[in-house]
Amino acid sequence: MSGLIGRKIGMTSIFDENGKNIPCTVIEAGPCVITQVRTKEVDGYSALQLGFDDKTEKHTVKAEEGHFKKAGAVAKKKVIEFKYFEEEHKLGEVLTVDLFAEGEFVDVQGVSKGKGFQGVVKRHGFGGVGQATHGQHNRLRAPGSVGASSYPSRVFKGMRMAGRMGGENVTIQNLKVLKVVADKNLLVVKGCVPGHKNSYVIIQK
Repeated sequence: MSGLIGRKIGMTSIFDENGKNIPCTVIEAGPCVITQVRTKEVDGYSALQLGFDDKTEKHTVKAEEGHFKKAGAVAKKKVIEFKYFEEEHKLGEVLTVDLFAEGEFVDVQGVSKGKGFQGVVKRHGFGGVGQATHGQHNRLRAPGSVGASSYPSRVFKGMRMAGRMGGENVTIQNLKVLKVVADKNLLVVKGCVPGHKNSYVIIQK
C-alpha cells in the first residue's frame, strides 16, 4: 500500500458545492525521503523505508548518520516501512503529497490522545451503581461487583475495570481526500484522525 508519513496540524471545516459544512482534518503529508529499499533477495520481503521530519545533528547518533548518508539525506525523526508500494522507487527519492489525489480514500493511523488513569464510567461507559437511595453513599460511579461466586472464585481476564485510557494505535479507514495543497504539502481529509496536534500519523491508500 502506497503511503506517506505526516503530521496532524489540526481540524477545521469547509463548505462543499451544496453549501454543506464538512468537518475535516489538515495533515502535513511529507515530503518523505526513501531511506532504504528492502528487497526479497536481501531482506526476505519487499518494502520502502521512508523518513520524515529532519533531526538535529546534536540528537543524531553515528549509526543513524551512516544509515541516512547512504540515501543522501539528513537524519529523520520518524522512520516507517511501507509494504506493497504501487510503483518502484529508488533510494534517496523524495515522495510528496502528490502521491494522493482529491476524491480518493485513505486510511490514517496514529496514536490516540492519552487520557491517563480513568474510572469505568468514563473509560467503558458504565452507568454507575444506580439509585442514590437504599443506603448508597458516595458510590454513584463505582463499578459494582467484579468477582464470580464461590466457583470459580476469581475475576475473569478481560473484566472491564478502571485503568489507563487512550495512548493506543488507532486506524481510521476510508477517509475521503477533500483537498490537496501541493505547494504547502498539505492534505485535507474528511472527518477526524487520532492523535493530538503535531503528532505523527501514517497515511495509506
